[in-house]
Amino acid sequence: MVLLSAQGMPVTKIAEVSFTSADRVRDVIHNVNADGFDSLYPKYSGGRPKTFTLPERREIKKIAKSRPAEHDLPFPTWSLTKLADFLVAEGVVDDISHEGLRILLREEGVSFQRLKTWKTSRDPDYAAKKARVEHLYTIADGEVIPEDDAPDVILCMEEFGPLNLMPHPGRQWAEHGGKHKDSDREPRRRQRATYNRYGGVRHPFAAYDLAKDKLRGHIKPVKKRTQFLEFCRYLRSLYPPSVRIAIVCDNFSPHLTTKRCQRVGDWADANNVEIAYTPTNSSWLNRIGAQFTALRYFTLDGTDHATHKEQSSMIRRYIIWRNRHANDRRLHTVVDRANVA
Repeated sequence: MVLLSAQGMPVTKIAEVSFTSADRVRDVIHNVNADGFDSLYPKYSGGRPKTFTLPERREIKKIAKSRPAEHDLPFPTWSLTKLADFLVAEGVVDDISHEGLRILLREEGVSFQRLKTWKTSRDPDYAAKKARVEHLYTIADGEVIPEDDAPDVILCMEEFGPLNLMPHPGRQWAEHGGKHKDSDREPRRRQRATYNRYGGVRHPFAAYDLAKDKLRGHIKPVKKRTQFLEFCRYLRSLYPPSVRIAIVCDNFSPHLTTKRCQRVGDWADANNVEIAYTPTNSSWLNRIGAQFTALRYFTLDGTDHATHKEQSSMIRRYIIWRNRHANDRRLHTVVDRANVA
């Protein structure tokens, strides 16, 4: 309307072209002459005001995240019905519907989630071990300036498995099901439901280089101290002798130095290696766990390998692919989800 008026078109003609009334055109032109182009911006009032005030929303969220037993109620968790009734009875709100409560909680970032288990560590050295492992991670992430005797390479090491020759559940792309009389579509691929675990088991050893974002792995028939030291010697051979290495691993007995066997400690002292142990029942501190989740997702899900050779080959090929495609978006999604879990 403003542009047509500036070109000298009469008001009645502008009204015909813009499919509106002449009075509407005159109002727009007068407003622009008086207030400029700011008058053209729509003046939304924001719609209907929020039903609940900010303090009320915060109190609803606080109560929803609490346990009913904390309010002397005889049930372990809230349902929408119980929560809505309790909010009204306590005078937090005058009235609230179940769907309105669901929407409010969703807007506040609260959802109905399954409880997960947590095993508390009873390690007497829990604080010291946890602090050391976290300090190594800050060095690897470049968040602190390393001290003079700080390790140059930090590896997270653990065993994965044991691996059986068995069908693993998974997903696949397939056509939609349904009964069609003259259908020529191929039947959906299926897996055997029964199996015998012949051939024993295998134990993959893996280490994750935090700085280089590289995964290394070997597959052994057993996981004893001898095999652990063999894999450690392999990791040591990847770096010059002058480079100090720190290996983060759990308290599995073959990893430890005991009174009866000093092999692990003697080898570490002789080869410029520090072995940092995670506290008991704290395997979540080892960052390689998320990498194992990705390995299982990309390598084992939906498979039914006939031999250990075939299965081991798949794992080795995945490690090669993973190191070449460390920035793969799907890989990052699986790893990030595992870290959150």
